[in-house]
Amino acid sequence: MRSRRGLAEAAGRWSATHRWTAVLLWVLFVVLATVLGGAVQPRTPTAAELTNGEAQRAEHILDQAGLTLPAHEVVFIQDSTGTVESARFQAAVKDTVAAVNGTGKVTHVVSPLDPAGQAAVSADRHSALVQFDMAGDGLTAKDRVQPVLDAVAKVAGSYQGMRVEQFGEASFAHSYGTKLNTDYSNAELLSFPVTLGILLVAFGAAMAALVPVLVAVTVVTAASGLLVVASQLVPIDQNGSSVMSLIGIAVGVDYSLFYLRRVREERALGRTTEAAVTAAAATSGRSILVSGLTVIVSLAGLYLSGNGIFLGMATATITVVAVAVAGSLTVLPALLSLLGDRMDKGRIGLRRKSATGSGRSGVLDLVLRRPAAAVLLCAAFLGALVVPAFSLHTSDPGVSDLPKGSLAALQTYDRIQQAFPGASSPAKIVIKADGLTGPAGTAALDRLRQAVTSTPGLRGPVTFDADGTGKVGVATVGLDGNGTDRTSVAALDTLRRTVVPRAFGDLAGAQIAVGGTTANSVDSSKHLSDSTPWVAGFVLLFTFAVMLFSFRSLVMAALTLVLNLVSVGAAFGLVVVIFQHHWAEGLLGFTSTGGIASWVPLFLFVFLFGLSMDYHVFVVSRIREGRDRGLSTARAVAEGIKGTAGVVTSAAVVMVAVAAVFGALPQLSMKESGVGMSAAVLIDATLVRAVLLPAALTLLGDRSWYLPRLLRRLPGGHGGHGTGPAPAVDAVPEHESSVALVV
Repeated sequence: MRSRRGLAEAAGRWSATHRWTAVLLWVLFVVLATVLGGAVQPRTPTAAELTNGEAQRAEHILDQAGLTLPAHEVVFIQDSTGTVESARFQAAVKDTVAAVNGTGKVTHVVSPLDPAGQAAVSADRHSALVQFDMAGDGLTAKDRVQPVLDAVAKVAGSYQGMRVEQFGEASFAHSYGTKLNTDYSNAELLSFPVTLGILLVAFGAAMAALVPVLVAVTVVTAASGLLVVASQLVPIDQNGSSVMSLIGIAVGVDYSLFYLRRVREERALGRTTEAAVTAAAATSGRSILVSGLTVIVSLAGLYLSGNGIFLGMATATITVVAVAVAGSLTVLPALLSLLGDRMDKGRIGLRRKSATGSGRSGVLDLVLRRPAAAVLLCAAFLGALVVPAFSLHTSDPGVSDLPKGSLAALQTYDRIQQAFPGASSPAKIVIKADGLTGPAGTAALDRLRQAVTSTPGLRGPVTFDADGTGKVGVATVGLDGNGTDRTSVAALDTLRRTVVPRAFGDLAGAQIAVGGTTANSVDSSKHLSDSTPWVAGFVLLFTFAVMLFSFRSLVMAALTLVLNLVSVGAAFGLVVVIFQHHWAEGLLGFTSTGGIASWVPLFLFVFLFGLSMDYHVFVVSRIREGRDRGLSTARAVAEGIKGTAGVVTSAAVVMVAVAAVFGALPQLSMKESGVGMSAAVLIDATLVRAVLLPAALTLLGDRSWYLPRLLRRLPGGHGGHGTGPAPAVDAVPEHESSVALVV
């Protein structure tokens, strides 16, 4: 007896019978989303929203007072033949001070020729630093720093043979942001032709390959507009919007591929286009709906992180996945119904392969004959990959996130480090107290200056600026190290635990918080570490609930968690082996920092847990179809795995290709996430779904579908079936090819 029609089947049937209406409504939706996004100014995170802990408290105190933490800058002046005592060197210093002051965009300019700046002269006297802060909000200083860079460059042109170069928080953010925009844009442009090429091989026809790409383009376009609107509630930074584009391409293509492949299978059995689309809606459409819901639930776990970057990533990716699901269930069946036989236009004459690929089919037969041995061998291999994950430790790469030769600013940074070992962005002490500019406050600042000169790890000059009321101020203190290494972290700890309490302890009722680049890194990393168990617990719990609801099987829900954890653990192990050591540096073009970027593990866990559900839901749905038709579990597993192998492999190759785009970016953190995603998808689509899953289900037999009596009243379940028997494994159009991976 047919089960009641589900949402996916109803949407597909309506779109297939109202084809032009569905297409026009989708086009209208994309246009409206784009126009709406263009009419609203996107909101990016504030400085407080980008950090956590004490650094965030510092930002909140300043926000309440109408102040912001300034961006610190230096101009590096070096003469290999003359010293700071030479007339030419001193002239260069004075011209630099005059030039930066002349822009009207800086404050607290400290010359190395002044008593307060004498510490900024190198030991060999051939180098010196002119130090200053950018006026205004430090977070947006990168947008105002160009006139200062131009002024410094003009001075540099007047002193041939000397180095006069600027580096700092604003100037580095400016050059880094420009490079990031270029890299992401190139990555997005590259992903489309690569994806199209994979689909041409997978389908053997230009039209069939173009449809998923067309859907993905419209999905990303609409989601980009909606994201601007969503940013009014949850601010989105560049990382969020760029990750959205790449993930949108991957899921948009994958969902379309699942749907299109099922339509072609149904048509190969002799069904009409409308009947084939309806059958695909009831099966692949439902799998897309369940998979999309699971991805969204997983990504929602990032909201528990409490970190502005992750909140933006979650919002951006949830938006694009939701739009991809909507497009796959509405406009895609309409397009396929309209195209009919024209889907096969533009054949490229590839030789036909079986739907499964002989390698995979042969391995599957062996797995089904010896399931216990398959589980043991595969588990042992994956377990070996998981072991290195237990030695994972995080670090903030800071300026090391980019190769040294990729930006001129980084070369300036290296020269500064050589001349002034340990020079880094200063810590910024935010103080709120009555009488801050009175005698008590002045005495506290004097104690701070004295402590800085006598405390290892700290350096001057100490600057101070207060608001108009004299109740809120910011003092800056230099830290040894590069800003994110152990030296800087230790210096920050000394400042927070010892120096600041002693200096400002006599100020009654004072609120004090230390912020700055190092503090942001330390506090955000600790917060992410503390919130990870909550995020992971949320993802595991709700993924379990979605799978239990979707497949009405307690065992299948539990097995899903185990398999996903194995995939993620193996990927973590590979990331540790590759990036915490040095052997792959030349191969992948990076310099190891000895750790993994602090945001990468949580990012990988959530994204991989969600995205791996694409294949899992699609495969298990096909197995469940066979089981509901009365096949034994073993037979249903064999038909389900073989019937989905080609499309799962093609979808996995698309996802790996998109993830590899991340890996090709020069940023170390992006390489780590890209390699991790690629490795996890390969492991998941081959060893996990093609070996562990069928072997485990074969061993479990009918127990795979166990549901306690107490839970049998759950609504839903696997209610979407095709119209008639499932297609035979080899029922694939003669011109269709599948990208085959041999396990």
